[in-house]
Amino acid sequence: MTVTEADRRTAAPGRDFNRLWLATATSQAGSTIAYGALPLVAVLVLGSSTFQVSLLAALSGFAAAAAGVRLGPWIEYRHKRPTMVGTDLIRFAAMLSIPAAGLLDLLTYAHLCVVGVVAATCELAFTAASGAHLKALVEPEARLAATSRLETTFWTTFTAGPPIGGALVSAFGPTLTVLVDAATYLLSALGIRSIRTPEPQPPTREPQHWRGEVTAGWRYILARRDLRSLFLNAALFGSCVIATSPLQTVLTLRELGMEPWMYGVAMGLPCLGGIIGAMSAPRLTNRLGERAVLLGSGVARTLWTIPIALTPGGAAGFIWFTAANFGLILCAGVFNPTFATYRMRETADDHMSRVQAAWSITMKVAQPVGVLAAGALAAATSPRIAIAAAGGVLLLSSGLLPWRSAVTKTPTHQ
Repeated sequence: MTVTEADRRTAAPGRDFNRLWLATATSQAGSTIAYGALPLVAVLVLGSSTFQVSLLAALSGFAAAAAGVRLGPWIEYRHKRPTMVGTDLIRFAAMLSIPAAGLLDLLTYAHLCVVGVVAATCELAFTAASGAHLKALVEPEARLAATSRLETTFWTTFTAGPPIGGALVSAFGPTLTVLVDAATYLLSALGIRSIRTPEPQPPTREPQHWRGEVTAGWRYILARRDLRSLFLNAALFGSCVIATSPLQTVLTLRELGMEPWMYGVAMGLPCLGGIIGAMSAPRLTNRLGERAVLLGSGVARTLWTIPIALTPGGAAGFIWFTAANFGLILCAGVFNPTFATYRMRETADDHMSRVQAAWSITMKVAQPVGVLAAGALAAATSPRIAIAAAGGVLLLSSGLLPWRSAVTKTPTHQ
């Protein structure tokens, strides 16, 4: 059955999706409010070195990626809702342990590392389960509206959360601020528990060697031309964009001499572009078609990094830098929900969790690799050259979009 444009315009995700969305928004709000809380605890409470702070972040990412190799198949064959509730409760307990240990004067750097690993691993597991659950919960004609709302929420909390978190840290200290993050995970678990729609039975597990099971997500992606193209494109895009983030800090504050408040505005204001882009995605798709939006926004989001490298000095540079980042995030905000809806439709129900886990694991590995490569290039040359090189790779990554794809204007029911 084909979904018409009229269907997509009038379709709503439903009341139970609203419960899932509210739970997700609550959790994201807490995470962004407490954004950087663990490094702040390490620096301000424990007096950790710069290397230890960096190690804390790297260890969390790589450990979560390693654990996710086995988590994807484990989640695939289980009900998703209890998994999501379980990961929220584990994160609640892990975060709560920080202020508890602080009050007892038992907080250590090793404790922070364990909490970081647990939180990152649970985040990966939650993402793998929630993607499959969302597909089962929302009808095909309403999925773009659902992913658009989730993307809008992400950019909203990402914009407002860090400033609020900074105010809370200033008022109450980083250790107690972690309580906010812990409480939101508990609220998220309660929200997911309130969903009424019966969850479908998970797929039946077929006997196979463990190596085949843990690589099933990657094999599924690589065996399908369009998913493979988008997968490689996402890995390059994510690694290059993340790689430029610390270099932009050096460029603006050290080479261009911007004041810290100017840097904060220049990095925070563009997040509004993500909100606008995500809210516009359903309307653009209805008007132009899924293929045009996917390819158009996929190319457009790669055009802004080289201009960032060319940022001039003075007040004009501040405006230039802010506008370039705004353009990048605006285009990414349009692309992400359209891409998420397409990937959801093109992935079979019995592979959703494994594909999502494989995707997340690859991004968690590719991004720090990109950061290290760009950092090495910047050290050998300059931040501008490294950012421009990343921009060049981004432009080339557009060639990996599914140009010969069968992406259609309207999706079909599976």
